[in-house]
Amino acid sequence: MKLPGKFEFRLMAGAIAATLCTGVVAQQSKDGYLQDGRGVIARTTNIGDPKIGFLCWRTGYWTPAMANCECDPDIVGQQICNPPPKPVPVAAAPAPAPPPAAPPKPVPPAATQRQTYSADVFFDFDKSVVKPEGRAKLDELVTSIKGINVDLIVAVGHTDSIGSDAYNQRLSERRAAAVKAYLVSKGVDANRIQASGKGESAPVASNTAADGRARNRRVEIEVVGTRPR
Repeated sequence: MKLPGKFEFRLMAGAIAATLCTGVVAQQSKDGYLQDGRGVIARTTNIGDPKIGFLCWRTGYWTPAMANCECDPDIVGQQICNPPPKPVPVAAAPAPAPPPAAPPKPVPPAATQRQTYSADVFFDFDKSVVKPEGRAKLDELVTSIKGINVDLIVAVGHTDSIGSDAYNQRLSERRAAAVKAYLVSKGVDANRIQASGKGESAPVASNTAADGRARNRRVEIEVVGTRPR
């Protein structure tokens, strides 16, 4: 390190260095600065100028390339010897919470109607033409489903056990088809009506008695849909 007035300390001999160092025997090496036996850089005593303080002893091998921040910070450069403090990383802001999920849309309540009508009210004996009494019942049904989003109407015809199985099957199918035709005439979508017959295969009472056979002669109509909210 250069002193004011262009004075420079240089190592002249081992004895001079030992006298000027702070009580520590120094040794010369090919390093740029004189070091003691512990490898600590030797320094001068305070030369009286508080602005200068203690100076490192350079050896005869010293070049500016050997300068370090401890002894020659002006040569090394303040940016290296006293780098600015690293900025404290700022914690990233937490991601915003996702918006609450929209509540599920309410499911419209189901609307199911199942009516069982006596075939004797709907039809004359061995006939498949809807009688006035039957048409009145179907009109009531059409009125009751006007407030429903109809998905399906199922009409199923049934008979008693009098007659052959094949005949009763055909009769039940004709009667169910007659019910469908009447509902369509009242404005019900034909694609939403399913008509079928089960003949005498699904009795609800015994066919051995007249009242049981009358109960078995029936038309079942089921309406499946939903009521709008």
